[in-house]
Amino acid sequence: MPAPGRALAEEVARRGLSVTSDVNNAGFGTFGPFHTEDPDRLREEIRVDVASVVDITRAFIGPLRTAGHGVVVNVASMAAYLPVANMAVHGAAKAFVLSFTEALWYESRGTGLRVLALSPGATDTEFFDVVGTDAADGGSKRQSTQQVVATVLRALDRRTPPPSVVVGRRNRLMAILGGG
Repeated sequence: MPAPGRALAEEVARRGLSVTSDVNNAGFGTFGPFHTEDPDRLREEIRVDVASVVDITRAFIGPLRTAGHGVVVNVASMAAYLPVANMAVHGAAKAFVLSFTEALWYESRGTGLRVLALSPGATDTEFFDVVGTDAADGGSKRQSTQQVVATVLRALDRRTPPPSVVVGRRNRLMAILGGG
């Protein structure tokens, strides 16, 4: 779908709904040496993980800012903080999401709109089924979806939410140290 934001906004309007939150969590990863990856699959990964996030965020951020309240959460990843061998495009896409969202946080200060980049580590979801290997989790213990949701809700409940939050103590330390 070339313009998912417009299509989604049109459907929301057609149904007479009001949007108070925009959570962009769609995405997938590929796994393997970059030079062996299918170029069409890589283009699709960038379209879903980057272009769709931008398009959907753009479709809803104006009305949310105008309303003076609401939430935009874009799901980045620990991959945004570390070079990820065999997942180069996924890591780069998530670094984009992190940078993009933190910039929107800055632009939205004082508007009442809360903008947050959420960076979970390996989480127990169907992500690894789509990637096609459990090796993509780097052997780390996977977080539950409940842990991820609890983290984002705690961050949004703060009087002044930060521009981004990393899920889990170990992950926060890795993000600070750059994985070194």
